[in-house]
Amino acid sequence: MSKATLVLTSIAVLVGVFIVGSVIANFLFKGNVEQEVKTLFSNVENKGEIVTEEDIEGLPQNVQIWLEYAGVVGMEKIAAVRLKQKANMRLGVDKPWMPVEAEQYFTSEEPSFIWKAKIKVAPLIHIAGRDKYQDGKGNMLIKALSLLTVADSEGKEIDQGTLLRYLAETMWFPSAVLKEYITWEEIDEDNAKATMTYGDITASGIFTFNDNGEVIKFEAERYGEFDGEFSLETWSISLRDYKEFEGVRVPSKGEVTWKLGDGDFTWFNFEVTEIQYNKPIPY
Repeated sequence: MSKATLVLTSIAVLVGVFIVGSVIANFLFKGNVEQEVKTLFSNVENKGEIVTEEDIEGLPQNVQIWLEYAGVVGMEKIAAVRLKQKANMRLGVDKPWMPVEAEQYFTSEEPSFIWKAKIKVAPLIHIAGRDKYQDGKGNMLIKALSLLTVADSEGKEIDQGTLLRYLAETMWFPSAVLKEYITWEEIDEDNAKATMTYGDITASGIFTFNDNGEVIKFEAERYGEFDGEFSLETWSISLRDYKEFEGVRVPSKGEVTWKLGDGDFTWFNFEVTEIQYNKPIPY
């Protein structure tokens, strides 16, 4: 065997090992997340309670209009959610956009979520991500090729960030905003302040509504990591294209932006393609 042939054979073997290793690692990563979701949903109890007009009395008028528009009044309270997203994300203003496929799971009695995503960096190269909020604690796990741990973040800043993410994403299961861990304060005709307290973390965000009763923006002061340091910055989600999923009208598209001192950084845009309410998980 010539030297050139030996080199090519060695490269082919390494590429094969690389591909097989990545496939196995992705299988294991998905399996671990699925087990987390099973555990998360194992305590869900669907009591069959119905959202009534009395339930929304006392809320700011714009919040009441939103809940009426969303269609949750007269429907069963949402205890568990499974949704699918397709999205694009980037890691910096000068970085390329990368396609994302994601699934997310929520429970509302005990506020929690698990978000799992596969981010395509290049052909044969991906990043696996899992964001979690459970028992008042957050954790972000990121693995290159589902194998190499890039981040495994936790702490007070992550707890605050994931709590705010949960609060914002109640827009996809609006009956959750009636839970006792969320309180409301009317600001004006178009804006209402929601404050969520769970565990030892309290954080607030502003919901903005249009004349139809649609949530068109959520904004809050959220901890983010920039240049290796956590700082409290304005985090904003713009929302549009309302669609009906299983009788509930929710925004299906939006963009997520950090409003930083040196300018706005829109880093994530998404489309919700499927939502299931109060159904068993598919595995």
